[in-house]
Amino acid sequence: MKRKPLIAGNWKMNLDAASGVALAEELCSAGIDFASRDVLVAPSFTNIYPVAEAVKEGGGKIAVAAQNMYFEDSGAFTGEVSASMIKSAGASWTILGHSERRAIFGETDADINKKVKKALSEGLSVILCAGETLWEREAGAAVETVLAQVGKGLEGVKDLKNVVVAYEPVWAIGTGRTASAADAEAMHKAIRNYVAEIRSAAAAESLRILYGGSVKPENAGELLGMDNIDGALVGGASLKAAQFLGIINFDK
Repeated sequence: MKRKPLIAGNWKMNLDAASGVALAEELCSAGIDFASRDVLVAPSFTNIYPVAEAVKEGGGKIAVAAQNMYFEDSGAFTGEVSASMIKSAGASWTILGHSERRAIFGETDADINKKVKKALSEGLSVILCAGETLWEREAGAAVETVLAQVGKGLEGVKDLKNVVVAYEPVWAIGTGRTASAADAEAMHKAIRNYVAEIRSAAAAESLRILYGGSVKPENAGELLGMDNIDGALVGGASLKAAQFLGIINFDK
């Protein structure tokens, strides 16, 4: 089965409203072949609305995601943002379980699972991130760690049609180091086989699994040419149109 690639740009805590809109406008006017790939951008919370409006004006073919969300509808949760707030600002996706949320902000697998279930129940599509640290890889626990994060993140989620998994080895995020295409493919295959075990072969076959970790135009073609790598979750290289487009157009 050929899965449609998804190229997602996680802008993290970068770009103000004006520069985010300018980047979105440049991407919308770049002649991307949306028939053969999906494209998504994830601006900061404060920039979701203006970026979503720019995308709408540019044809509406680029999806907009939040970088996180909380699992409650409302209440005394200072600094948090709910699914309904994200949707009202114009986003239809959210990224959950990113390694920076886990490591810096202490999010647990249980927290992330609550967020995944809440996002899906509110009609948001989800990119669920999983990845091992360098210590876990060197200890031979990489596969065990990643599959545990995927399994716990998807606990209680029966329908995976609005879920994408992103494998991001923590040691490759923002470091310039990248897993070899063969290593990345092996982990993606392990994830797919695991999903087949805990859900079904059909669910595993249709699930898109992205690779993230220092993806650049120079290595995108090799990575995305692998059978089980269905796109990329891009960090720093998504902040400049030329670089991001070099990844989006990976097979041209």
